[in-house]
Amino acid sequence: MSFITGVGLTAYGKHQGASSLDLMSKAAELAISDAGLKRAEIDGVLCGYSTVAPHIMLATVFAEHFGIRPAYAHAVQVGGATGLAMTMLAHHLVEAKVVKHMLVVAGENRLTGQSRDASILALAQVGHPDYEVPLGPTIPAYYGLVASRYMHEYGVTQEDLAEFAVLMRTHALSHPGAQFHEAITVADVMASKPVALPLKLLDCCPVSDGGAAFVVSRERTGETGVRVAGCAQAHTHQHVTAAPALSELGAEIAVARAKAASGIDVSDVRYAAVYDSFTITLAMLLEDLGLAGRGEAAARVRSGHFNRDGAMPLNTHGGLLSYGHCGVGGAMAHLVETYLQMTGRAGKRQVRDASIALLHGDAGVLSSHVSMFLERVR
Repeated sequence: MSFITGVGLTAYGKHQGASSLDLMSKAAELAISDAGLKRAEIDGVLCGYSTVAPHIMLATVFAEHFGIRPAYAHAVQVGGATGLAMTMLAHHLVEAKVVKHMLVVAGENRLTGQSRDASILALAQVGHPDYEVPLGPTIPAYYGLVASRYMHEYGVTQEDLAEFAVLMRTHALSHPGAQFHEAITVADVMASKPVALPLKLLDCCPVSDGGAAFVVSRERTGETGVRVAGCAQAHTHQHVTAAPALSELGAEIAVARAKAASGIDVSDVRYAAVYDSFTITLAMLLEDLGLAGRGEAAARVRSGHFNRDGAMPLNTHGGLLSYGHCGVGGAMAHLVETYLQMTGRAGKRQVRDASIALLHGDAGVLSSHVSMFLERVR
């Protein structure tokens, strides 16, 4: 058994002059304080990779910078799923009594510390070095290919995809730390600059500076406990040229394994936190996870199903699409928001019931997946 005991999150956007280590340290300090712990009580560190500061020993570099000497330190690299993969690893290490309090941390000054060209080059390396990268595709281009096929197979339209961008922006309006606070409409998304059709600028997450952290402990430290009930992974491919059929992607596999590990079904879930690097990512994952039928997620958005006061509140902080995306820390903000919701501390974003939550992370081009169920215990 393990518990999330504290969380820390910076605002996302522009942090001029702050390094990746600075942003990680700020989030880590907030998380440790939130858990009611002292730095000296942290005996393990899991650190997400950084494209801005790609050190071969980033976890120990951070530990030195932050002023701790953990008994266990490890850097993890699983693309966009890294945050939940680290949570899963922390859960198992805490259960195995390797550590008592594991600090999970990531952050990057990707907006102010990395050039546009360097960022594009770094991310494009998810492609196959012989069959894909030489043709010059970007990450949006890969997802644009997936979107085109998905739209063809399930009758999804560009306007349907735009609904997800509008929902995430609406949620971000209520969070002071979000990168974007200007309301948008479906028409705004449709009129935004083409990036990799059918994806347009507002179908894509931004580049951000920011940091996120949380503590995974053997026992709860506060009055309300948030328990890791079960988690699982699935890795179906790395490259688009080797991807299985859309109906055989890894989200369905990961969530089925997580349900078996936790004994929780999707019908039991009251809050969802789902990776949303692009509108097509969110649409597909919601359907793959069983939160909507094939081709029906957009209709559920329109009906208010995923609103803060809807039947299945989703990414109430604004997600990657509007809270922001600073690399590994981007998706970790989903877990931070989930924890705040489950402990009743989300302020005006608070939902009616977040007693059981489903989180899902995606990496590469729908390549690697991590599903996790969290449960509130009194």
